[in-house]
Amino acid sequence: MTAVDWPLLPTCPTCGATVSPSASFCEACGGALVPTEPPPEPSLPAEPFSGQTQRLGSRASQATVCVSCGGPVGADGYCQLCGTKAPSARDHYREAPAGWVAGVCDRGQTHPSNEDAMALWAQADQAVLVVCDGVSTSTDSDVAAQAGAEAARDLLVERLTGSEPSIPDALVAAAAAANAAVIANTAEDSTNAASATFAAAVVSGSQLHFANLGDSRVYFLGESEGRLLSVDDSLAQAFIEGGVPRDEAEAMPRAHAITKWLGRDATDIVPRVGRLEVDQAGWLVVCSDGLWNYASAPEQLAAQLAATGSQDPSVAAAKLVEWANSQGGRDNITVAVARLRKPEADSQQSHSLEPADAAASTTEQEHAAHG
Repeated sequence: MTAVDWPLLPTCPTCGATVSPSASFCEACGGALVPTEPPPEPSLPAEPFSGQTQRLGSRASQATVCVSCGGPVGADGYCQLCGTKAPSARDHYREAPAGWVAGVCDRGQTHPSNEDAMALWAQADQAVLVVCDGVSTSTDSDVAAQAGAEAARDLLVERLTGSEPSIPDALVAAAAAANAAVIANTAEDSTNAASATFAAAVVSGSQLHFANLGDSRVYFLGESEGRLLSVDDSLAQAFIEGGVPRDEAEAMPRAHAITKWLGRDATDIVPRVGRLEVDQAGWLVVCSDGLWNYASAPEQLAAQLAATGSQDPSVAAAKLVEWANSQGGRDNITVAVARLRKPEADSQQSHSLEPADAAASTTEQEHAAHG
Protein backbone atom coordinates (compact mmCIF):
# COMPACT_ATOMS: atom_id res chain seq x y z
CA MET A 1 0.00 0.00 0.00
CA THR A 2 1.35 3.36 -1.01
CA ALA A 3 1.51 6.08 1.64
CA VAL A 4 -0.46 9.22 0.89
CA ASP A 5 0.79 12.65 2.00
CA TRP A 6 -2.32 14.41 3.29
CA PRO A 7 -2.11 18.24 3.35
CA LEU A 8 -1.68 19.63 6.85
CA LEU A 9 -4.45 21.93 8.12
CA PRO A 10 -3.33 25.24 9.64
CA THR A 11 -3.36 25.71 13.40
CA CYS A 12 -4.34 28.61 15.62
CA PRO A 13 -1.27 30.66 16.64
CA THR A 14 -2.90 31.33 20.01
CA CYS A 15 -3.98 27.90 21.23
CA GLY A 16 -2.62 25.49 18.60
CA ALA A 17 -5.99 24.01 17.65
CA THR A 18 -6.55 22.88 14.09
CA VAL A 19 -8.54 25.45 12.12
CA SER A 20 -10.13 25.73 8.71
CA PRO A 21 -8.07 27.59 6.07
CA SER A 22 -11.07 29.90 5.49
CA ALA A 23 -11.74 30.64 9.16
CA SER A 24 -11.40 34.20 10.49
CA PHE A 25 -11.65 33.14 14.15
CA CYS A 26 -10.50 30.05 16.04
CA GLU A 27 -13.49 27.98 17.18
CA ALA A 28 -11.52 26.77 20.21
CA CYS A 29 -10.36 30.04 21.71
CA GLY A 30 -11.95 32.74 19.55
CA GLY A 31 -8.57 34.16 18.54
CA ALA A 32 -8.37 36.13 15.28
CA LEU A 33 -7.01 34.31 12.23
CA VAL A 34 -5.88 35.33 8.76
CA PRO A 35 -7.81 33.19 6.23
CA THR A 36 -5.72 31.57 3.48
CA GLU A 37 -8.74 30.47 1.45
CA PRO A 38 -12.06 32.15 0.64
CA PRO A 39 -15.04 31.06 2.77
CA PRO A 40 -17.23 28.31 1.36
CA GLU A 41 -20.61 29.09 -0.13
CA PRO A 42 -23.20 29.03 2.70
CA SER A 43 -25.17 25.81 2.88
CA LEU A 44 -27.80 25.78 5.57
CA PRO A 45 -28.86 22.44 7.04
CA ALA A 46 -32.47 21.33 6.97
CA GLU A 47 -32.61 21.22 10.77
CA PRO A 48 -32.02 24.43 12.75
CA PHE A 49 -28.82 24.84 14.69
CA SER A 50 -29.02 23.97 18.35
CA GLY A 51 -28.81 26.73 20.92
CA GLN A 52 -25.57 27.38 22.75
CA THR A 53 -24.92 28.11 26.37
CA GLN A 54 -24.02 31.74 26.97
CA ARG A 55 -21.72 32.94 29.69
CA LEU A 56 -23.02 35.40 32.24
CA GLY A 57 -22.99 38.75 30.56
CA SER A 58 -22.99 37.59 26.95
CA ARG A 59 -25.28 39.44 24.60
CA ALA A 60 -27.25 38.05 21.69
CA SER A 61 -25.90 39.42 18.43
CA GLN A 62 -27.82 42.07 16.59
CA ALA A 63 -27.22 40.06 13.42
CA THR A 64 -28.55 36.61 12.62
CA VAL A 65 -26.71 36.28 9.30
CA CYS A 66 -22.93 36.45 9.04
CA VAL A 67 -21.66 39.60 7.34
CA SER A 68 -18.69 37.66 5.91
CA CYS A 69 -20.17 34.48 4.43
CA GLY A 70 -23.92 34.66 4.93
CA GLY A 71 -23.98 31.74 7.35
CA PRO A 72 -26.06 31.58 10.53
CA VAL A 73 -24.88 33.42 13.65
CA GLY A 74 -25.11 31.35 16.81
CA ALA A 75 -26.22 32.39 20.27
CA ASP A 76 -22.57 33.08 21.17
CA GLY A 77 -22.38 35.81 18.51
CA TYR A 78 -20.09 33.89 16.11
CA CYS A 79 -20.86 32.54 12.64
CA GLN A 80 -21.28 28.79 12.80
CA LEU A 81 -19.71 28.36 9.36
CA CYS A 82 -16.69 30.65 9.19
CA GLY A 83 -16.33 31.77 12.82
CA THR A 84 -16.57 35.51 12.15
CA LYS A 85 -17.82 37.53 15.13
CA ALA A 86 -21.08 39.33 14.35
CA PRO A 87 -21.83 42.91 15.40
CA SER A 88 -23.40 43.17 18.86
CA ALA A 89 -26.63 44.97 19.66
CA ARG A 90 -24.67 46.69 22.44
CA ASP A 91 -22.04 48.14 20.10
CA HIS A 92 -24.31 51.05 19.17
CA TYR A 93 -27.85 51.82 20.26
CA ARG A 94 -30.15 54.80 20.61
CA GLU A 95 -33.13 55.85 22.72
CA ALA A 96 -35.57 58.71 22.19
CA PRO A 97 -38.46 58.53 24.68
CA ALA A 98 -39.69 62.01 23.70
CA GLY A 99 -39.00 64.68 21.11
CA TRP A 100 -36.92 66.66 23.61
CA VAL A 101 -34.96 63.73 25.12
CA ALA A 102 -32.61 61.29 23.39
CA GLY A 103 -29.37 59.40 23.81
CA VAL A 104 -26.75 57.38 21.97
CA CYS A 105 -24.48 54.68 23.42
CA ASP A 106 -21.51 53.57 21.30
CA ARG A 107 -18.57 51.16 21.59
CA GLY A 108 -16.05 53.70 20.32
CA GLN A 109 -13.04 52.93 18.14
CA THR A 110 -10.66 50.92 20.28
CA HIS A 111 -12.55 48.89 22.89
CA PRO A 112 -13.55 45.35 21.90
CA SER A 113 -16.95 45.71 23.59
CA ASN A 114 -19.29 48.38 24.96
CA GLU A 115 -19.43 48.54 28.75
CA ASP A 116 -21.33 51.83 28.77
CA ALA A 117 -25.10 51.84 29.32
CA MET A 118 -27.97 54.30 29.48
CA ALA A 119 -31.67 54.25 30.36
CA LEU A 120 -34.03 57.14 29.56
CA TRP A 121 -37.67 58.12 30.21
CA ALA A 122 -39.77 61.21 29.49
CA GLN A 123 -43.38 62.31 29.88
CA ALA A 124 -44.82 65.81 29.57
CA ASP A 125 -42.27 68.12 31.28
CA GLN A 126 -40.58 65.35 33.27
CA ALA A 127 -37.61 63.22 32.29
CA VAL A 128 -35.09 60.75 33.71
CA LEU A 129 -31.63 60.25 32.22
CA VAL A 130 -29.26 57.63 33.65
CA VAL A 131 -25.77 56.73 32.45
CA CYS A 132 -23.57 53.96 33.85
CA ASP A 133 -20.02 53.34 32.64
CA GLY A 134 -18.97 49.77 33.35
CA VAL A 135 -15.38 49.37 34.54
CA SER A 136 -13.77 47.58 31.62
CA THR A 137 -11.24 45.76 33.80
CA SER A 138 -14.06 44.03 35.71
CA THR A 139 -15.92 40.94 34.49
CA ASP A 140 -19.39 41.25 32.93
CA SER A 141 -19.48 45.00 33.47
CA ASP A 142 -21.45 45.49 30.24
CA VAL A 143 -24.51 43.58 31.44
CA ALA A 144 -24.14 44.86 35.00
CA ALA A 145 -23.99 48.48 33.85
CA GLN A 146 -27.10 48.09 31.70
CA ALA A 147 -28.99 46.40 34.53
CA GLY A 148 -27.91 49.14 36.91
CA ALA A 149 -29.00 51.95 34.59
CA GLU A 150 -32.40 50.37 33.99
CA ALA A 151 -32.99 49.68 37.69
CA ALA A 152 -32.17 53.29 38.58
CA ARG A 153 -34.42 54.66 35.85
CA ASP A 154 -37.33 52.45 36.87
CA LEU A 155 -37.11 53.49 40.50
CA LEU A 156 -36.87 57.19 39.60
CA VAL A 157 -39.88 56.96 37.30
CA GLU A 158 -41.88 55.21 40.03
CA ARG A 159 -40.97 57.88 42.58
CA LEU A 160 -41.39 60.79 40.16
CA THR A 161 -44.88 59.74 39.13
CA GLY A 162 -45.93 59.04 42.72
CA SER A 163 -47.46 61.46 45.19
CA GLU A 164 -45.23 64.17 46.70
CA PRO A 165 -41.91 62.73 45.56
CA SER A 166 -38.65 63.70 47.24
CA ILE A 167 -36.33 63.64 44.25
CA PRO A 168 -33.06 63.93 46.22
CA ASP A 169 -34.06 60.92 48.32
CA ALA A 170 -35.14 59.12 45.14
CA LEU A 171 -31.72 59.69 43.58
CA VAL A 172 -30.01 58.13 46.61
CA ALA A 173 -32.43 55.20 46.43
CA ALA A 174 -31.82 54.91 42.69
CA ALA A 175 -28.09 54.52 43.26
CA ALA A 176 -28.82 51.75 45.77
CA ALA A 177 -31.16 50.04 43.28
CA ALA A 178 -28.52 50.29 40.58
CA ASN A 179 -25.93 48.82 42.94
CA ALA A 180 -28.22 45.89 43.76
CA ALA A 181 -28.74 45.26 40.04
CA VAL A 182 -25.00 45.32 39.36
CA ILE A 183 -24.42 42.79 42.14
CA ALA A 184 -27.29 40.61 40.89
CA ASN A 185 -25.58 40.47 37.51
CA THR A 186 -22.22 39.46 38.94
CA ALA A 187 -21.30 35.78 39.14
CA GLU A 188 -21.18 34.64 42.76
CA ASP A 189 -17.75 33.07 42.28
CA SER A 190 -16.31 36.03 40.36
CA THR A 191 -12.92 37.17 41.62
CA ASN A 192 -13.22 40.38 39.60
CA ALA A 193 -16.68 41.67 40.44
CA ALA A 194 -18.50 43.84 37.92
CA SER A 195 -18.54 47.55 38.74
CA ALA A 196 -19.76 50.77 37.15
CA THR A 197 -20.09 54.50 37.56
CA PHE A 198 -23.46 56.21 38.01
CA ALA A 199 -24.79 59.55 36.79
CA ALA A 200 -28.45 60.52 36.79
CA ALA A 201 -30.54 63.60 36.14
CA VAL A 202 -34.23 64.21 36.77
CA VAL A 203 -36.12 67.03 35.07
CA SER A 204 -39.36 68.14 36.66
CA GLY A 205 -40.65 71.38 35.18
CA SER A 206 -37.97 74.00 35.72
CA GLN A 207 -36.20 71.94 38.38
CA LEU A 208 -33.17 69.88 37.47
CA HIS A 209 -31.94 67.34 40.02
CA PHE A 210 -28.73 65.36 39.57
CA ALA A 211 -26.53 62.76 41.24
CA ASN A 212 -23.32 60.88 40.51
CA LEU A 213 -20.80 58.29 41.64
CA GLY A 214 -17.50 57.93 39.79
CA ASP A 215 -16.66 60.11 36.81
CA SER A 216 -19.67 60.04 34.52
CA ARG A 217 -20.96 63.60 34.40
CA VAL A 218 -23.98 65.91 34.34
CA TYR A 219 -23.77 69.29 32.56
CA PHE A 220 -26.23 72.12 32.04
CA LEU A 221 -25.31 74.18 28.98
CA GLY A 222 -27.53 77.25 28.96
CA GLU A 223 -27.85 80.05 26.43
CA SER A 224 -25.78 82.43 28.56
CA GLU A 225 -23.62 80.06 30.60
CA GLY A 226 -22.65 76.43 31.01
CA ARG A 227 -22.03 74.49 34.20
CA LEU A 228 -20.53 71.17 35.13
CA LEU A 229 -23.04 70.15 37.80
CA SER A 230 -21.56 66.87 39.01
CA VAL A 231 -18.29 66.40 40.89
CA ASP A 232 -16.11 63.45 39.89
CA ASP A 233 -15.00 60.78 42.33
CA SER A 234 -11.56 60.31 40.80
CA LEU A 235 -7.87 60.90 41.33
CA ALA A 236 -8.04 63.79 38.86
CA GLN A 237 -10.65 65.49 41.03
CA ALA A 238 -8.45 64.97 44.08
CA PHE A 239 -5.61 66.71 42.24
CA ILE A 240 -7.94 69.55 41.23
CA GLU A 241 -9.06 70.02 44.83
CA GLY A 242 -5.36 70.14 45.74
CA GLY A 243 -4.84 73.11 43.43
CA VAL A 244 -3.77 71.45 40.17
CA PRO A 245 -5.39 73.07 37.10
CA ARG A 246 -8.14 70.89 35.62
CA ASP A 247 -6.49 70.38 32.24
CA GLU A 248 -3.26 69.25 33.90
CA ALA A 249 -4.99 67.03 36.47
CA GLU A 250 -7.09 65.26 33.85
CA ALA A 251 -3.96 64.55 31.77
CA MET A 252 -2.05 62.91 34.64
CA PRO A 253 -1.37 59.16 34.70
CA ARG A 254 -4.26 57.29 36.37
CA ALA A 255 -6.32 60.47 36.37
CA HIS A 256 -9.37 58.40 35.49
CA ALA A 257 -8.96 56.01 38.40
CA ILE A 258 -12.24 56.32 40.29
CA THR A 259 -12.62 56.41 44.06
CA LYS A 260 -16.33 55.54 44.22
CA TRP A 261 -18.35 53.09 42.15
CA LEU A 262 -21.22 50.62 42.12
CA GLY A 263 -20.59 46.91 42.64
CA ARG A 264 -20.06 44.13 45.11
CA ASP A 265 -16.72 45.56 46.26
CA ALA A 266 -18.02 49.12 46.65
CA THR A 267 -17.58 50.67 50.07
CA ASP A 268 -19.71 53.80 49.60
CA ILE A 269 -22.69 53.95 47.24
CA VAL A 270 -24.24 57.20 48.47
CA PRO A 271 -24.10 59.61 45.52
CA ARG A 272 -23.47 63.32 45.55
CA VAL A 273 -26.76 65.06 44.81
CA GLY A 274 -27.68 68.60 43.79
CA ARG A 275 -30.44 70.75 42.33
CA LEU A 276 -30.58 73.54 39.76
CA GLU A 277 -33.47 75.94 39.13
CA VAL A 278 -33.35 76.55 35.38
CA ASP A 279 -34.22 80.08 34.21
CA GLN A 280 -32.98 79.87 30.62
CA ALA A 281 -33.23 77.54 27.68
CA GLY A 282 -30.39 75.09 27.28
CA TRP A 283 -29.19 71.52 27.14
CA LEU A 284 -28.95 68.93 29.87
CA VAL A 285 -26.11 66.52 29.06
CA VAL A 286 -25.45 63.28 30.97
CA CYS A 287 -22.42 61.49 29.58
CA SER A 288 -19.59 59.05 30.17
CA ASP A 289 -15.94 60.06 30.03
CA GLY A 290 -15.80 58.75 26.47
CA LEU A 291 -17.27 62.13 25.49
CA TRP A 292 -15.89 64.57 28.04
CA ASN A 293 -12.37 63.19 27.60
CA TYR A 294 -12.30 65.41 24.52
CA ALA A 295 -14.31 68.37 25.86
CA SER A 296 -14.16 68.55 29.64
CA ALA A 297 -14.87 72.22 30.32
CA PRO A 298 -18.52 73.32 29.90
CA GLU A 299 -17.57 75.90 27.27
CA GLN A 300 -15.73 73.23 25.26
CA LEU A 301 -18.68 70.86 25.36
CA ALA A 302 -21.09 73.71 24.57
CA ALA A 303 -18.99 74.58 21.50
CA GLN A 304 -19.18 71.00 20.22
CA LEU A 305 -22.91 70.90 20.89
CA ALA A 306 -23.38 74.12 18.94
CA ALA A 307 -21.25 72.68 16.13
CA THR A 308 -23.82 69.91 15.63
CA GLY A 309 -26.07 72.62 14.19
CA SER A 310 -29.20 70.92 15.48
CA GLN A 311 -31.85 71.50 18.10
CA ASP A 312 -33.03 67.90 17.69
CA PRO A 313 -31.75 65.85 20.66
CA SER A 314 -31.44 62.67 18.58
CA VAL A 315 -29.32 64.41 15.98
CA ALA A 316 -27.26 66.34 18.53
CA ALA A 317 -26.45 63.22 20.58
CA ALA A 318 -25.51 61.25 17.47
CA LYS A 319 -23.25 64.01 16.20
CA LEU A 320 -21.51 64.35 19.57
CA VAL A 321 -20.79 60.61 19.52
CA GLU A 322 -19.58 60.89 15.94
CA TRP A 323 -17.29 63.75 16.94
CA ALA A 324 -15.84 61.82 19.91
CA ASN A 325 -15.12 58.91 17.59
CA SER A 326 -13.38 61.28 15.17
CA GLN A 327 -11.12 62.38 18.03
CA GLY A 328 -9.94 58.80 18.50
CA GLY A 329 -12.85 57.12 20.28
CA ARG A 330 -10.45 55.67 22.83
CA ASP A 331 -13.31 54.77 25.18
CA ASN A 332 -16.95 53.75 25.02
CA ILE A 333 -19.11 56.83 24.44
CA THR A 334 -22.54 57.58 25.92
CA VAL A 335 -24.37 60.87 25.44
CA ALA A 336 -27.89 61.48 26.80
CA VAL A 337 -29.37 64.93 26.25
CA ALA A 338 -32.54 66.88 26.97
CA ARG A 339 -33.48 70.18 25.34
CA LEU A 340 -34.85 72.40 28.12
CA ARG A 341 -37.09 75.37 27.40
CA LYS A 342 -37.02 78.68 29.21
CA PRO A 343 -39.64 78.72 32.01
CA GLU A 344 -42.67 80.95 31.58
CA ALA A 345 -42.15 84.57 32.68
CA ASP A 346 -44.82 84.37 35.38
CA SER A 347 -43.10 81.45 37.09
CA GLN A 348 -40.67 83.90 38.78
CA GLN A 349 -37.98 81.23 38.99
CA SER A 350 -34.59 82.24 40.32
CA HIS A 351 -31.39 80.78 38.93
CA SER A 352 -29.64 79.05 41.78
CA LEU A 353 -27.42 76.02 42.07
CA GLU A 354 -27.37 73.94 45.22
CA PRO A 355 -23.93 72.34 45.49
CA ALA A 356 -23.52 68.59 45.40
CA ASP A 357 -24.10 66.97 48.76
CA ALA A 358 -20.80 66.45 50.53
CA ALA A 359 -22.30 63.63 52.60
CA ALA A 360 -20.92 61.21 50.03
CA SER A 361 -17.35 61.28 51.28
CA THR A 362 -14.52 60.17 49.01
CA THR A 363 -13.19 56.75 49.93
CA GLU A 364 -9.51 56.16 50.32
CA GLN A 365 -9.70 52.95 48.33
CA GLU A 366 -8.79 53.44 44.69
CA HIS A 367 -10.53 51.44 41.99
CA ALA A 368 -8.87 50.40 38.73
CA ALA A 369 -8.98 52.93 35.91
CA HIS A 370 -12.01 52.22 33.81
CA GLY A 371 -12.70 52.41 30.14
